[in-house]
Amino acid sequence: MKRTIITLTALFAIATASFAQDNTDMDDREKFKIGIKAGANYSNVYDSNGEDFDNDPKVGFVGGGFLFIPIGKFLGIQPEVLFSQKGFKGRGRILGGRYEFTRTTNFLDIPLFVALKPASFITFLAGPQFSYLLKQKDTFANGVTTIEQEKEFENENVRKNILCFVGGIDINIDHIVIGARAGWDVTNNKGDGTSTTPRYKNVWLQGTVGLRF
Repeated sequence: MKRTIITLTALFAIATASFAQDNTDMDDREKFKIGIKAGANYSNVYDSNGEDFDNDPKVGFVGGGFLFIPIGKFLGIQPEVLFSQKGFKGRGRILGGRYEFTRTTNFLDIPLFVALKPASFITFLAGPQFSYLLKQKDTFANGVTTIEQEKEFENENVRKNILCFVGGIDINIDHIVIGARAGWDVTNNKGDGTSTTPRYKNVWLQGTVGLRF
């Protein structure tokens, strides 16, 4: 019996040491990474004045690239550049008839995350995001007619942007990264060094799948 216990203990110790060695070999938290990803935003807007605003969320595309820059084993910086569609859907009544309104906004989103990596397979991220509005499309439909209005923005003044806050998590499975984010607008920059709090703020959930190298 004693020999059996000693044998099992030895086998367990060998297996544990082997597993730890494998994890050490797979631990790439101190390696520079570059990647691409794509997925979807589930976005909406809300009235920061707290008044009633009847609207529904909208699904849009998101995709782009990212870098992971390690600062030691447990910490890093992760900047990203994303094409990101947001917006909302609304409905109501006017002159006795019902109408539907859809706004689609195309942004160039540039988040700058602080990345916390307690283990090689998981990364927690949080930080500011600068969003540049590229194009806005509004569609109004009342059952009889549909009106579309589209406007493009050149954003020649790089200081004119929306400051946002974003937090999330990445699950790392070898070269595959599954990401989840939540974000919301904070302030609008007027471009002259002053800022305002927007009344209607974007808020969104984001899910992506990507590859890192």
